[in-house]
Amino acid sequence: MATSRHLGLDLGVTNVKWAVVERSAEEWRILDQGQARTVATDGPDAVIARLGEIGCAAMESLPDVTSAGIGVPGLYDPTAGTAIFLVNVPDPAAWRDKRVAAPVAALLGVPTFLINDARAFGLAELRLGAARGASSMVGLTLGTGVGGVIAIDGRVHLGHDGTAGEVGHQTINPDGPWCGCGNRGCVEAYARADQIAAACGTGSPEEAVAAAMAGDEHARDGLAEVGRYLGIGIANVVALICPDRVVLGGGVARAGDLLLDPIRAELRRRVRTTSLEPVEVVTAELGVWAGAVGAAIHGAESNAA
Repeated sequence: MATSRHLGLDLGVTNVKWAVVERSAEEWRILDQGQARTVATDGPDAVIARLGEIGCAAMESLPDVTSAGIGVPGLYDPTAGTAIFLVNVPDPAAWRDKRVAAPVAALLGVPTFLINDARAFGLAELRLGAARGASSMVGLTLGTGVGGVIAIDGRVHLGHDGTAGEVGHQTINPDGPWCGCGNRGCVEAYARADQIAAACGTGSPEEAVAAAMAGDEHARDGLAEVGRYLGIGIANVVALICPDRVVLGGGVARAGDLLLDPIRAELRRRVRTTSLEPVEVVTAELGVWAGAVGAAIHGAESNAA
């Protein structure tokens, strides 16, 4: 396979992160990455123009890009290349059925494909990060919500509409607290950012991690509680697909074993149908750039399909 270059854009409410990756055979390499302001308050048309502007600037410095991918924070139609529901953007109704892939492709001059940002995270970790070499993996991104991704036989499973892998939206308590998706008792209802802060008695999840790492018992107990709920959800997925690796990303993953050990304990408590010895529970490696890198890889693999 000839060497090729691919652009990834990770659409955030505040910033657009971008990455250009190079593919040679089955080896991937990150060439460069950066970020620029989104200007989300100016509306969808301005954001789409901004994606094109940022992408073109990246392609000018690294020419010969042959495809692009865009990681979007929510639901989308992969066939039509339209947004369906984007989380936390100003005026989400304005994005409903908004064409994104085609107008950005016209601006960039290369085929462009959409992917959910959590699935992009998982794809990046699978090809270049903490899940590299794994045949199957489960990934979770801990932030405002709990994003999820599942990979089987070395490929991220997207389902018929790109929504497969929502580990955070499985019900673990039918009478539990309301989740932002409208269901009760989702994993996300127990492990999203505000719940982590509340459980740890801090103003933010970042403060929770810092306090726990400094030895604060309340914060440590809070992370252990969150880890227990995450562990219940992960145990369900482990029983279903027997993954080689479970990867946790997002700022809270900085807590390391303070969060991972309660998850591992819950897996030992609940998974009875398969051996846990081959299942590694680890933190992500690519940090905040995983979404952009994964979007680039998705664009490349979709264009070659």
